[in-house]
Amino acid sequence: MAAINNTDLLALKSYITAADSTQYASLAASTLVLDLTHSNLQQRHAEIRFDKHDTVEELRRRIHQKSGTPPCFQHLQLRSGGLIICEIAPETETNRMLGYFNLPHGANVHCIDIDPHSKSAGGAYEDTSLVEKFTLTDEEYNKRKGTLRDWGRKQKENDPDFSLRKHAREHAELVEAKRLYRESGEVKKGFEVDDSGAIVRIEMEVLEKEGEANENIAEFEFGEESVKHLNLGARCQVQPGARRGEIAFIGKIEQLGGGGHWVGVILDEPVGKTDGTVNKSGVRYFVAPGPNRGGFFRGRNVEEGNFPEIDIMDELDDSEDEL
Repeated sequence: MAAINNTDLLALKSYITAADSTQYASLAASTLVLDLTHSNLQQRHAEIRFDKHDTVEELRRRIHQKSGTPPCFQHLQLRSGGLIICEIAPETETNRMLGYFNLPHGANVHCIDIDPHSKSAGGAYEDTSLVEKFTLTDEEYNKRKGTLRDWGRKQKENDPDFSLRKHAREHAELVEAKRLYRESGEVKKGFEVDDSGAIVRIEMEVLEKEGEANENIAEFEFGEESVKHLNLGARCQVQPGARRGEIAFIGKIEQLGGGGHWVGVILDEPVGKTDGTVNKSGVRYFVAPGPNRGGFFRGRNVEEGNFPEIDIMDELDDSEDEL
């Protein structure tokens, strides 16, 4: 073997092999660590633990588990340092304990499969090129139901402008909108919070046909009309989550979400996303008593009314067993 001249490689070798002399020091005195190899297989089962009181029969059983060769077809070679220490023919030395052979840790037990009809011969267990591959012609694939192509055709029937590229882009936009709302409470332009509290895309079919309608709906959704029913200092309940609090700000915030009008609420519980500051601009619009005691919401998600702060003591049942 050629000498290693590269100092970095020598240092790496020294680091990796530093504990080689003590790698088995923590093992029990009766433990024996062996490597198992097979004549028909490339695989090597390294550092398999045995007890020195285990018999050759147990060794054969373990080899059978890992290679598929029955004990009656196992011709064993016990090797150490590249030399054959002992050979054990099939169905011999069955009750002999492994400690008898005085094998060192890391010794190799090589199994020679003498079965003339062995299923592991010729790479049958490892050579994937021998496995018959499933193939399907383009015509056969077109006829199949429930495939991606079949799904795409059905989508195309409902929407002539549909394409997988467009679908992937819209899905990525939805994922990003959900992430933005989860992390900052902002609702991305083109999306809204539905009655169940989930982020959904706003259907804009009517808006695409009529630009004027687009402006009217945008005004209703994000303009002054969207917050006209609310008053500063009023108690309110916001969705999602039926969170209660007090209205502390009503007005335009162009740096938040899709811009337009927003409602700032000081929440009764620390279930918000802000302290009254818009992270993107650093501008404070109201003062909340804590980093999670405030939130910005669209007007449609805020309901003004008689929503007193919930007293958790009111939720406790009266009991004669607790005073």
